[in-house]
Order: sequence, then structure tokens, then C-alpha cells
Amino acid sequence: MSEALWGMGRSPVPAGFAACALDGNLRNAPQARRFVAATLDRWALPALVPDAALVVSELVTNAVQHALDPQTSDQGDYPLWLGIFLHPDDVVCAVADPSSRPPLPREAESCALGGRGLALISALCESWSWSLTPPKGKTVWAMLSRSTPKH
Repeated sequence: MSEALWGMGRSPVPAGFAACALDGNLRNAPQARRFVAATLDRWALPALVPDAALVVSELVTNAVQHALDPQTSDQGDYPLWLGIFLHPDDVVCAVADPSSRPPLPREAESCALGGRGLALISALCESWSWSLTPPKGKTVWAMLSRSTPKH
């Protein structure tokens, strides 16, 4: 599966790819962490697991909290997709959701329980971004360097 299909615009075919469907529940963050850990272990990249697991957990949590409308029934049984793309120099973690609303970084207040997800992703990753994925929705992705985990 090409990253272009996920709205990331990268043309090189990844050396490895894994994906799973998630039903859009906050309980899926642990499932997403286990999936990325198993995938990176299979690709012999265990040093990336702590950073990638945190990044994926934040991406999934943000999608569930900000992109899914619990009142909308047309999102399907699996409104989120998690994809992991392996490249020679990096690993890209991506979450596709049915909303076209962009992710908005914000400044969290010091005692706030949330609001730091995108800041954590920025700190751990080489880069992150998002794009619309026609016909409906968006993909938010984050790129982790294979050579220098930041944790």
C-alpha cells in the first residue's frame, strides 16, 4: 500500500508496511501501542518502540477525541486506520480518520490533563503533518528517525 494513498505524498515504496483497523474507542490506544511494538520488533527495530508507541498512542487518542463525532453513525465499524511504513532512514506512523478538521497544536496550561499530544509528537519525531484523504477524512502522520530515538 502506497503512502500516497494515505495522503502523505511520499512516492518511494516503503520497505515494509503494516496496518490495522481501529473502532474509534479510547480503549484502542493500548491496542495501537501493542501493534506498533509487535511490528517494530518484527522489523528488528526494538529501540524505536518506546517513542513510536507514545507517538501512535497520541495520534489515536487525538483522532478519537477530536475527529470522531459520537453522534454520527456513518463512520462505519472501523473509522480509524493505523499504518506503519518502514523506510531506509525512518519509520512513519500514520492514523487515518473520517474528519477533515485539521489537527491544531495548542499551548496546554500547566495543570491541564490534556493538550500536549502534538507537542509530544513534535519533540519525539523528525517531522509530522497531515493531509486530506479523499473522498472523506484526513491522515495525520509522524516520522521517526531509525538512527536516533529521542527518548
